[in-house]
Amino acid sequence: MRCPFCGNEDTQVKDSRPTEDAAAIRRRRFCPACGARFTTFERVQLRDLTVVKRNGKREPFDRDKLMRSLQLSLRKRPVEPERVERMVTGIVRELESTGETDIPASAVGELIMERLKVLDEVAYVRFASVYRDFREAKDFEKFLGGLDDPLKDLGETD
Repeated sequence: MRCPFCGNEDTQVKDSRPTEDAAAIRRRRFCPACGARFTTFERVQLRDLTVVKRNGKREPFDRDKLMRSLQLSLRKRPVEPERVERMVTGIVRELESTGETDIPASAVGELIMERLKVLDEVAYVRFASVYRDFREAKDFEKFLGGLDDPLKDLGETD
């Protein structure tokens, strides 16, 4: 593993342990050249996935990009990072288990929205506003009209 600080290719593993959900191995590494310490994660990858964008452009599936977009949607929300990690792992597993290597971007987006709706509705609306390209307040109003009234479930509506 190459050191991200100095580029040295000879780094040493100091500690290995499974992550909480046992879906990856966390490795603490040390670079003897510059003395830096860093962490890597080793995950099972069933197949190389390619995301096919709406315009036909193709790019390799990037788990980190998925994680970043979810973290942006969940910013300042009371959701534990472990739940987000489990969600990302579940999405990746579901995409890999389709048997297809080319995945439409729309399928990835819909899967994310489906999971976010269950996890946190505010993050769901945030993600949808970008994914569905909301331009005006009316777009939000129309989208929010499709959500269940949270007070209805508590018996507090008029």
